[in-house]
Parts: sequence; structure tokens; C-alpha cells
Amino acid sequence: MQLQDRIPNVSDNKIKFFGLICIIVVAATIPLILPHLTHPSMVYHILLHVASLAIAIFLCSIAVAAYFRGGRARLLFMALGFITLAVLEVLLLLSATGNLQEPIVPMVNVELPHMVLLVMITLFGVGILKVN
Repeated sequence: MQLQDRIPNVSDNKIKFFGLICIIVVAATIPLILPHLTHPSMVYHILLHVASLAIAIFLCSIAVAAYFRGGRARLLFMALGFITLAVLEVLLLLSATGNLQEPIVPMVNVELPHMVLLVMITLFGVGILKVN
């Protein structure tokens, strides 16, 4: 017997949880979207970042819950990778809306989102390659 048969509402709960996260993210980002409504191509770009942020927060929360349930180091690194993805999407959204100028790390002269992306990929890599 599959786990899905024993608990029929598992996928329904995930869908409801994802919907709740989408509603919260859209409500929180409306002030960022409103000034750009007259520029349609910019709205689409911003909406892509809002959708990515909602997905990143959903995956982050699922990964954190899995870590607290399982307690393995691999799950911790994967959860940290998804948290970093959410931070990256916030930075990219703020940059796309013009609320944040491209932050540059002065010592290496690299944009901050690129550094966060490197950290995120490293955390995912460690999570996948981690041997218990």
C-alpha cells in the first residue's frame, strides 16, 4: 500500500500550502508591481521574479520541514540551498523593480546576486555529494 493511499490529503495539503504562499508573496509584492503597470514588458519580467520567489519559498519551507523531520546533514544543506535561492530571488526582484541598485562586492568587483548564486550552487552540491 502506498503512502498516498493511506493519507489521501497529502497532495491536497501541499497544493493548498503552495496557494497560500502564492497569495502571501503576491500580496507582499503588490507595492513593487504597481508602479510598473504602464510598462507591460517590465511587468512580465517582475511577475517572473514573483513566481520564482513563490516557488523558492515553497521549496524552502518543504525542505526545512523535511530537515526537521529527518535531521540529516544532506537535508540541511539542501534546505540552506533553497533558502539561498529565496534570498537570490528577493535580490533579483528588488533589482528588477529598481528598488535596489546592482550591489557590487568591492574586493572582487562582482555583483552580489552572482555571489549568492555561487553559494546556492555550492550548498546544493554539498547536499548532493554529502556522505553520511
